[in-house]
Amino acid sequence: MTKRHCSNAALSSLVISPLALLLTAGVAMAADEAPKLDSGNTAWMLTSTALVLFMTVPGLALFYAGMVRTKNVLSVLMQCFAITSVITVLWAIYGYSVAFTSSTNWNDYIGGLEKWFLLGVTVDALAPNSTIPETVFMVFQMTFAIITPSLIIGALAERMKFSAMMLFMILWVTLVYLPICHWVWGGGWLSQKGALDFAGGTVVHINAGVAGLVAAMVLGKRKGYPNMPMPPHNLPMTLIGAGMLWVGWFGFNAGSELAADGKAGMAMAVTQIAAATAAVCWMLIEWIRHGKPSALGIATGAVAGLVAITPASGFVGATGALAIGAAAGIFCFFGATTLKRAMKYDDSLDAFGVHGVGGIIGALLTGVFVASDLGGIGFAEGFTMAKQVTVQLISVVATAVYCGVVSFVLLKILDAVVGLRVTEEQETIGLDISLHDERGYNW
Repeated sequence: MTKRHCSNAALSSLVISPLALLLTAGVAMAADEAPKLDSGNTAWMLTSTALVLFMTVPGLALFYAGMVRTKNVLSVLMQCFAITSVITVLWAIYGYSVAFTSSTNWNDYIGGLEKWFLLGVTVDALAPNSTIPETVFMVFQMTFAIITPSLIIGALAERMKFSAMMLFMILWVTLVYLPICHWVWGGGWLSQKGALDFAGGTVVHINAGVAGLVAAMVLGKRKGYPNMPMPPHNLPMTLIGAGMLWVGWFGFNAGSELAADGKAGMAMAVTQIAAATAAVCWMLIEWIRHGKPSALGIATGAVAGLVAITPASGFVGATGALAIGAAAGIFCFFGATTLKRAMKYDDSLDAFGVHGVGGIIGALLTGVFVASDLGGIGFAEGFTMAKQVTVQLISVVATAVYCGVVSFVLLKILDAVVGLRVTEEQETIGLDISLHDERGYNW
């Protein structure tokens, strides 16, 4: 080989070798960064999705149905089933896209329509920044969109027209749930501010609780309330429903990690601890105040604890779970009893007292117990406890104000157009017969 050939070969090696190294490193880095489907995570998310759907039908449906009077039991079950069906259709057509895409100039506040009719959600597509199929992520989030309006039923039970209820839920999910979901989970402005809501304290519970409070006030009280006794007609049904909610909540909270890992395990652990703590606190308060603990009380307390731990479940440890559960048991008890009597509204099944109050408690205390000194995962870079609590407060106020105003406007419009309440005669007969021509029991 000549000297010139040797020089050319050396020059080529000097140029090609670094390029080859860069290309090789780039390919390796891309391979490392590209997410791949994980069958274990997928299996867990399939299970979680089924658990969250189980929370609405039959869990919430039975929980609420047992608390109304005999003549209205089917109406509550029907409402839960109808909402489940209608919101599924809306979610597939545009809901998922509006909540979880970002193609508009208003991306901080609302998503776009590039995935309407689930365009691009294919067999091979993975959820963003995840190792599970996008189809599974889409259905998992659908179950949250289903249960949130279903929770509102508790505030308007026994007196609202079925047609008006369905129109309200369709409009409410479109104009309230989807934007707030995008703010928090779709990359919107609350997410950018650093608001923490692991599984739905603001998106689900404060949202539904405030809408329920507004609906109860706009609708007015049930005929005979509060002078006429209106006890639950079937407490075993209510406790069975509460048990289904408790079990399903593990999918609700631990599933929100979107992976079968240690964070999901901690979310499951704190969910159980908070629910049990709140149930014990509610039971003890009731025992002290009234001399006897009630089955309805302990079930409601457990649900209050589940609500309050929801926003915190991926961020706090056992200490936080105990404190949040205790706070929920105490404050939700008075929210569902003393507050309702003082403000003189008829929240039939305590949707605001449990979900609104519990969601606010959980959202605010998440900002405290995320601290590593208190067993949490620690604050994000640049955050202190004061700053995190402030951001949490902003998210609570923004959700409550936006939801409250839009819900009020929607209810007033529907009242003027189709009317919200059944007639006095229909309410006396019961919604089962007057609206559905069926009876829950043939006694």
